[in-house]
Amino acid sequence: MEAVIHWANMSTNYFARYIGLARGENLYQIKRGNNGISLDLAEHVVAKFPQIDKLWLLTGEGHMFAELDKHVPIPYYKADAEKEIGRIAELKPDDYLFLPMVGACDFAMCYGGRAMGSVVPTGTVVLLQAVALDAIIPGGEYVIVSEKIVTLRIVRSVEDGERLRLVPGDKEHFDDIVVDRRDVQRAYKVKAKLVLND
Repeated sequence: MEAVIHWANMSTNYFARYIGLARGENLYQIKRGNNGISLDLAEHVVAKFPQIDKLWLLTGEGHMFAELDKHVPIPYYKADAEKEIGRIAELKPDDYLFLPMVGACDFAMCYGGRAMGSVVPTGTVVLLQAVALDAIIPGGEYVIVSEKIVTLRIVRSVEDGERLRLVPGDKEHFDDIVVDRRDVQRAYKVKAKLVLND
């Protein structure tokens, strides 16, 4: 229940009123572990939030989100991809994105760098999918995690096949970086970009 209330970004009392309960005491008892979730309560939650899986709510098995026309939620972290992607397993999602047109993504993070210039402006939300090193397509945008650097760049092959050239979008102010393939620990393909205008 706590995960649902956090995801809904509501206080416990407001959540209770929103789903049609007179007061939030029952929810507090559930959060403390004193009560379980009743079928009636689960139906109240699902009536207001159809993306929540009722079976998960009742049993804790499966996933928090029901499949909505096979739309899978993408965990979104308000953390900078270049600074925090190495700690992704330790982070908790700040929210979830539902973007069916994007396809399979592992998670979304913010891009706080400047090297990509107008190709990926600072503040862009990048939707990422982990890929094997041999699945990198030259010319694509990737977050590359190596022993020495973590960076979002356009990846190009070097003729010897043993190295990767990481090209910035802003070539006027940033240089290419060349890394040995064997030093690359992980690669994440940028599947989509959300440029947010304030």
